[in-house]
Amino acid sequence: MRRKLAAGNWKMNGLAAAMTQAAAIAAHDANGVDVLICPPTTLLTQMANLPMSVGGQDCHANTSGAHTGDISADQLADTGATYTLTGHSERRTDHAETDTMINAKTTAAYAANLSAVVCIGETLSERETNKTLTVIDNQLAYSVPDTATAANTVIAYEPVWAIGTGKVPTNDQIAQVHAHIRARLTKRFTDGTDFRILYGGSVKASNATEIFAIPDVDGALVGGASLNAANFIPIITALAAS
Repeated sequence: MRRKLAAGNWKMNGLAAAMTQAAAIAAHDANGVDVLICPPTTLLTQMANLPMSVGGQDCHANTSGAHTGDISADQLADTGATYTLTGHSERRTDHAETDTMINAKTTAAYAANLSAVVCIGETLSERETNKTLTVIDNQLAYSVPDTATAANTVIAYEPVWAIGTGKVPTNDQIAQVHAHIRARLTKRFTDGTDFRILYGGSVKASNATEIFAIPDVDGALVGGASLNAANFIPIITALAAS
């Protein structure tokens, strides 16, 4: 049985005062659901003291060096983090990250004993031209290392056009992609049926229950709704009930 995961990506949001929201989330009885927050780096050390998992939002492929403004997987682990995101669409778009770069970063995360949440997903133009599954295939093939296991890797499907827009794919669209990801993981990895696959893209309390009822949706990667305990806790509750 795959353990459910509610992950929050705070992106470039949150000052010290936001720790009150993090503390409220951590104090909530998650009823068997794993809870992960990926805050800005400035809050990682503080948040790692709370009774929930914390992770970075990105890591460099190298362990150290002349990479001003970057952070290594070892440095994330040193804060107490146990996860990192890799391949988020905003990194792919804003920083021109390729699948090869994401693969290297994910491999670096493993070396630092971090689990990686590898993000994949299509743009609106790719969806409209029926390229979604081809894009997913390529991103899975080249972003996810051969050394990935269900223990060190979570896959997050985030259609780029649904992130922060309020637009959500139909249940059938989500089901199709998650089933496709599961099939590819099962074909490639001996423990492919054990990988957790998250859905991300405008997840909120009002739609969480129906999304979590879809087969092979093992949780969510939540953006804006994870910044506030009053918004994130109902999502965790819906996941626990699914």
